[in-house]
Amino acid sequence: MVKLIIEGVDCYYGSTKVLESISFQIKSGDFVGIIGPNGSGKTTLLKCISGVLKPRVGAVLIDEYDLGSLSRREIARYIAVVPQESYIGFSFKVLDVVLMGRHPHIEGFKSESKHDLKVAYEAMRLTGILHLADKPVTEISGGEKQRVIIARALTQEPKILLLDEPTLHLDLNHQIEIMSLLKELCEKNGLVVLAVFHDFNLAAKYCDSLILLSKGKIVALGSCEEVLTSKNIEKVFGIRVVVKHHPITGSLYVVPVFKPPKFEDKKPLKGTVHVVCGGGSGSYLIRLLVEEGYRVTAGVLHMLDSDYETAEAFNIPVVCEAPFSPITDENHQNNLNLMEKADLIIVADVPFGHFNLKNLEAVKTVLEKRKKKVLVVEGEANKKRDFTGGKAEAILDELRRKGVLFTKNYEEALALAKKLVA
Repeated sequence: MVKLIIEGVDCYYGSTKVLESISFQIKSGDFVGIIGPNGSGKTTLLKCISGVLKPRVGAVLIDEYDLGSLSRREIARYIAVVPQESYIGFSFKVLDVVLMGRHPHIEGFKSESKHDLKVAYEAMRLTGILHLADKPVTEISGGEKQRVIIARALTQEPKILLLDEPTLHLDLNHQIEIMSLLKELCEKNGLVVLAVFHDFNLAAKYCDSLILLSKGKIVALGSCEEVLTSKNIEKVFGIRVVVKHHPITGSLYVVPVFKPPKFEDKKPLKGTVHVVCGGGSGSYLIRLLVEEGYRVTAGVLHMLDSDYETAEAFNIPVVCEAPFSPITDENHQNNLNLMEKADLIIVADVPFGHFNLKNLEAVKTVLEKRKKKVLVVEGEANKKRDFTGGKAEAILDELRRKGVLFTKNYEEALALAKKLVA
């Protein structure tokens, strides 16, 4: 059992502070990911923990031993590092490179023992490079070389493994193999893994917890669910995302949806468009309208609906209803209020059932009372969208008779919106 404690650490490059007040603890069996923008201090944090960079304030403790009091050989028996890039200029055989990981365990000028060779061969087997043992390391691919460096680190038999972008240069199948191996070593051998990631989805699938860094400080620390939130990601990376659980794996996945332009680059707002949608029918349209510079509102949408999640991601006003529930009179009125304030109403290619028919009734009401501009997206020909026994189709026919424009797709709707809304 090993415990790694980072206690109030400040680190500097010369007079420039690059890490400030960093504190956390991890123990045997933990797989922890470090995420953050370029320049946020991720690699510096690994250097600090490995002893390459000494903190000016605070301490790094391993099993309550201050890292600063240990020799490089003693540190190497605890910690192995897989850097982002490793330069090997000589034509060493792959086996020789992997055996370099045994250096902390070999006294003086002794040669490698049978045990050392056994450990090295096992590390190569685990990383899938046994067939490369006698090949010069200068003659293998970047992905193969990355696995050699990971094998060398495992050959150290460390208690703590630090990795800076461990899947760099690896193709998809080897990414999965290496990440699964690291996860297994955590669970079965009690290895501590602390790794830098740029891929949120990979980190969320394999890590037990995450550290989110920004400008040398910890912004969020905890489980993947606590750290990978749309609010945290927008705050640190300046990009809006949808964060969901994958329906098959159950792990979180992050989908970027919109990067807000800088203030000086923003287009002038063109007016307000209210979108009637649901079941994913409006997500693409909402994105098109927001990126074009319109104010957008939506409703009534049921919570857990993918269109509701899109509206949240874009931070647009929306009237929401409980899942699988009829629209209440209160929410119907709130929806009418949003429609009345809009310059244009667009009805997406959404099917209508008894739970959302009031949305179509609201369009009819506002059209009659306020003479609002309305567009209806028809979508695919012969696609059934009326599940109300003809009530929805009757309203759509009435809208057509009143001169409402019907479009074939969202691009056509956007083109018409530009003409209808100044």
